[in-house]
Amino acid sequence: MPYDPELVAPMRREMVDLGAKELTTTKAVDEFFKTKTGTALLFVNSVCGCAAGSARPGLKLALSGDHKPDRIATVFAGQDTDATAAARAHFKQFPPSSPSAVLFRDGEPVFFLPRHMIEGRDAPSVAFELVSAFDEFCAKK
Repeated sequence: MPYDPELVAPMRREMVDLGAKELTTTKAVDEFFKTKTGTALLFVNSVCGCAAGSARPGLKLALSGDHKPDRIATVFAGQDTDATAAARAHFKQFPPSSPSAVLFRDGEPVFFLPRHMIEGRDAPSVAFELVSAFDEFCAKK
């Protein structure tokens, strides 16, 4: 059963407020992935408690660090199913997981943070994982 759009609106807005481009269609996903240079983070959003309690707050903390991806986008699993499937086609080597985050460098996935590394952890722990990836892959050399 789909969730009421009013219920998920704040969860969507939270990502947009962090600077993420919301990808709700396959066309938007294709457009986002056209750019192959630099770094890009794709956040697979979800209505679950670990998305609200750890993943989104962890991402917010991570984005306050010194190194950040050049571009950030989000798809909403269970809501924008076609867009989510199109996005996941860009990282088929990883099993579907929501919430999750995938960091790309020059069009290739270089880091994956699946649900099992989010669930049961607090926001600072999730942020640590993301900051470590940002420091490794997003630092300008």
